[in-house]
Amino acid sequence: MKPGDKVVYPMHGAGEVAGIEENEVGGVTKSYYVLKLPMGNMKLMLPVDKVDEIGLRPIIDESEVENLVEVLRGRSDNVQGSWNKRFHANLDRMKTGNILDVAAVARNLTRQHLHKKISGGERRLLELSRQILISELVFVMNKTPEEISEWVDAQIEKNNPVVPKENSEPELDDEV
Repeated sequence: MKPGDKVVYPMHGAGEVAGIEENEVGGVTKSYYVLKLPMGNMKLMLPVDKVDEIGLRPIIDESEVENLVEVLRGRSDNVQGSWNKRFHANLDRMKTGNILDVAAVARNLTRQHLHKKISGGERRLLELSRQILISELVFVMNKTPEEISEWVDAQIEKNNPVVPKENSEPELDDEV
């Protein structure tokens, strides 16, 4: 990787390699990639020799967006069990760093949230999955985060009609 390359850091999102710096830590000099992550305005330093272990990868190619669309529009996974079990299954899936896995988590949690309330932990995971997904697609599709967010929502809503959340009040007829 070289300065200017667009990369994805699992569990943080997409950014740009701003440079490579040498730093001494504990008497040992190592090379570090300096990453600028626009979402959250973060700057990270990752050891060059740990990139594969960390899971740093280049952003997807535009030709791979169609696979992403299939996941976002696809059938939601039917995960049984408590919210805690679902949370850990989704978290493990996101840690892979694979954008298709992150998209599936965003799709599943978005749809689940539309149908019934999800736990606070799952809500934070939903926000994180969306942030990671949107941050990469901003670079791939050359659009704003707002445009990408709307696009992602539209893809998730396809083939999935929105139904009211449980315990929502029915709408009243204007007719008497």
